[in-house]
Amino acid sequence: MGRTSGSELGRIVRTVRDHPGFAPELLALAAVAGIGPQAREWARELRSAYPDAGDDGLARLATRRFVRRAGTGGAVAAAAGLFAPVVELAAVLWTQANLVLHLAAAYGRDPAHPDRAVELLVLTQVHPDEESAAAALAAARALDGPGDEPWPRAAEAAWRLAAPLTAQAGGWMALRLASRVLPGAAVVAAAVGDAAAAERVAARAVAAYRPIRGR
Repeated sequence: MGRTSGSELGRIVRTVRDHPGFAPELLALAAVAGIGPQAREWARELRSAYPDAGDDGLARLATRRFVRRAGTGGAVAAAAGLFAPVVELAAVLWTQANLVLHLAAAYGRDPAHPDRAVELLVLTQVHPDEESAAAALAAARALDGPGDEPWPRAAEAAWRLAAPLTAQAGGWMALRLASRVLPGAAVVAAAVGDAAAAERVAARAVAAYRPIRGR
């Protein structure tokens, strides 16, 4: 369910390395294009096999699966060199993207629709609202060719990717990021292993996608 193939993972890593300053937006676009159809098929198959499961049942299944997976992400960073913190932090958001898009599918939203990229950036707290998320996605879509000045852009990407995780983890990671500029393996591994952050993302996604009862 929502597993990323080796070729797809390599493409995502290359894209993030080319334009690290737009890593969250590029990941959101790649997730909707790559994960969205898989999530849609997952929901269709489960509804066919278990017609009595209901939307909430599918949502619980997706949440359990991806909260567990949140503790195992980040293995792709080993060969990323300078960009290792960016790529490993990106792996956290990739897992959260899987979670959000499967929850959207569970509640009858099309996980491959372009609107999901906007919602994904808001639900993972990369952007505060849909307007700013949409503007950033438009800029990311307009990129052409590799970026320049890799170190400042890698630092920018690490901060942008880490900011929502910092809020989710209660602020401890911000202190360690500030003390080390770009975090080492211990800091990133702690962020990647934060299943509680994935649970909070799930709660926001369920609140956004579950129909309001009694109306």
